[in-house]
Amino acid sequence: MKTNILGLPVKETEEIANDLNVLLSSFQVYYQNLRGIHWNIRGKRFFDLHVKFEELYNDSQLKIDLIAERVLTIGGRPLHTFEDYIKNNKLKVGKNISVDEEAVHLIVTSLSDLLKIEREILVKAGDINDEGTNSMMSDFITEQEKTIWMMKAWLEEKI
Repeated sequence: MKTNILGLPVKETEEIANDLNVLLSSFQVYYQNLRGIHWNIRGKRFFDLHVKFEELYNDSQLKIDLIAERVLTIGGRPLHTFEDYIKNNKLKVGKNISVDEEAVHLIVTSLSDLLKIEREILVKAGDINDEGTNSMMSDFITEQEKTIWMMKAWLEEKI
């Protein structure tokens, strides 16, 4: 089996880089969704949600950078055009959402869809002992599961 400089199998690592690019694309759409609901939110909960949505989009921006850098670290090339993001995105695009519950539901759905992608990457990275990718996915999953729990509590819904 041919390995790269990191000691990871080349073919499988290329596949993980491609999967990370799907995650990157989906995170870019998630980020834009968050910006949109941050700008457009209306109603009596505006002040609380406006701040929360900003916190979430700032966090997603950091994660976008981490994903792109991981793609580079394992020998891939991160996608960086809107055309590629739309083509590879796995999330619903939220448009003109200004109602609080609709905005929070979009976040929950988006995070759930991101978790599916991350869990697939986690399994593949675990299969080849790619601890760097595995660790990043584990961290993302832990944070996003907690955010889903909090958003569901805000919605007064069970997990």
